[in-house]
Amino acid sequence: MSESTTPAGLLIDRVSKDLAGRTIVDDMQLEVRAGELTCLLGPSGCGKTTTLRMVGGFLQPDAGAILIDGVDVSRLAPEKRPTAMVFQNYALWPHMSVFKNVSFGLRLRRLPRREIRDRVEQVLELVGLTHHMNSFPAQISGGEQQRVALARALVLEPKVLLLDEPLSNLDAKLRVRVREDIREIQQRVGITTVFVTHDQDEALSISDRIAVMSGGRVEQYADPTTLYREPATHFVASFVGAMNFYTGTVADGAVEIAGGVRVPCEGARRNGGAPVEIGVRPEDVMVSTAGDGAEAHVLREIPRGHYKELVMQLGEAEVRAFVGPEVSTSERQRVRFARAVVYAEGVLRPSTEPAPLR
Repeated sequence: MSESTTPAGLLIDRVSKDLAGRTIVDDMQLEVRAGELTCLLGPSGCGKTTTLRMVGGFLQPDAGAILIDGVDVSRLAPEKRPTAMVFQNYALWPHMSVFKNVSFGLRLRRLPRREIRDRVEQVLELVGLTHHMNSFPAQISGGEQQRVALARALVLEPKVLLLDEPLSNLDAKLRVRVREDIREIQQRVGITTVFVTHDQDEALSISDRIAVMSGGRVEQYADPTTLYREPATHFVASFVGAMNFYTGTVADGAVEIAGGVRVPCEGARRNGGAPVEIGVRPEDVMVSTAGDGAEAHVLREIPRGHYKELVMQLGEAEVRAFVGPEVSTSERQRVRFARAVVYAEGVLRPSTEPAPLR
């Protein structure tokens, strides 16, 4: 079959859901390609977990359909769907060994004992926990408990794996390591995966594509690079990464912001002179002590480890820049923008030619 006629791994087709008289998910349309990892990213209350629960069968949509490999599963009970979920709190049985926790779903299906053992041993090897087969949850670390929960889902051989903020109970350093483990295992197995998170770094680091949600709707669905470099709406630009925002106009080769300050901007194209919203990433703010940039006054310098954040007064506005720790900063700086994005009524508009990623 051609790519255009191959069924999506998962299709959420015009799905809506109301809870307690409030619309939580509103006419949502989303396709997750087979074998991809898609993150649902957004603030609390945006509808991402409700969406995941509808895919898993724990809630039924009020409208629309959910299809897996082209088959409508919208009205099937959770145990009848080709899905498996890893919950936020892992939901491990404390009185059962790792082996018994992982084999629980297979035993409910009354599979032969030999097949259960073989499948459990294979998946424990996959997640690197063979040596903890007979341990109990209280005897292993939080990261290992998370991998037990992942193994328990994978052993069911689902077509779609669902993860509901599975790293939220881990400390920051362990979260990074475990999310890399999840991504590596997901790619090795090649399973279609939906991962819910409110952490933008988490989403950007492991996803094939990210759906940014707000108010029950998908604001933008794109690969991490596109999402970061070309955020489609003001909300996406403000939620994903840091952004300087200004009201102003765009001229050829420059932007003019509040107070009539003209800042050189590479690739800027005239927008007709109408006031627009201009967004500039802090890493796209170039600073130097000389040159033809706009004059800025350094208010404070914030060490960030491998880089420094400068907060500067730029006319009547404030600008934040990320610079290398080796950059010598004085009270007075010259500022240029390497790139800007422009929004009219909150929606992205062409303004600058894409600059090479640095």
